Amino acid sequence: MTEPFYQVVNNEQVLFEHAWRHRMPVLIKGPTGCGKTRFVQHMAHRLNLPLYTVACHDDLSAADLIGRHLIGAQGTWWQDGPLTRAVREGGICYLDEVVEARQDTAVVLHPVADDRRELFLERTGEVLKAPASFMLVVSYNPGYQNLLKGMKPSTRQRFVAMRFAYPSTLEEERIVAREAQVETGLAAQVVRLGQALRRLDQHDLEEVASTRLLIFAARLIAAGMNPREACMACLAESLSDDPQTVAALMDVVDVHFS
Repeated sequence: MTEPFYQVVNNEQVLFEHAWRHRMPVLIKGPTGCGKTRFVQHMAHRLNLPLYTVACHDDLSAADLIGRHLIGAQGTWWQDGPLTRAVREGGICYLDEVVEARQDTAVVLHPVADDRRELFLERTGEVLKAPASFMLVVSYNPGYQNLLKGMKPSTRQRFVAMRFAYPSTLEEERIVAREAQVETGLAAQVVRLGQALRRLDQHDLEEVASTRLLIFAARLIAAGMNPREACMACLAESLSDDPQTVAALMDVVDVHFS
């Protein structure tokens, strides 16, 4: 398997490896599309560990992580969930946007995230002891937190925390050029546009233009699509549903791709 590309920004690789070697779980905080998931994929490949990724949502329960009994023509059998498989195999279980999951998942995570490193399967009576190579990694976007959806301090303090942000100009240009397979000139132009859109703080945007969206726009432009149409689809319409806000974003696009 080809190693997932990841542009190192600071000492995140070193910190992650130290946490893994000392059996510490990791919490990654950062905005949408800044490279959190790609970083975990990169580190799983680097450490040669199986990776189980779970996209958390409102209906995600503890049973979805641990597993459940299934019924079929051959009778009833137990099927491990992603967390259980990661513990059994000594891999990485990555819970993306963990604060979106139901609160009962915290009861499951606590024993595997502290010194016990145990997973209790209540329905089978098993107590799994995590091997040394197992690692729990969770992530969330602090910008989406509110009083109803946030990680409790009792859970957060079980993790080594890392904060991600959008990369610097040169680093982001390298990322866009590499991921979109475009020339450096186009990558630089798209990155400058992205940074200009991120400065539009007078508009009520839930999220700014992510590196991921810049890569999408660069790919379409490089494929021969009109730059304005590509930026409309990949940036303006992706960032807002409000027609006036979209028009304001496109004014910025027109300045950079006149």
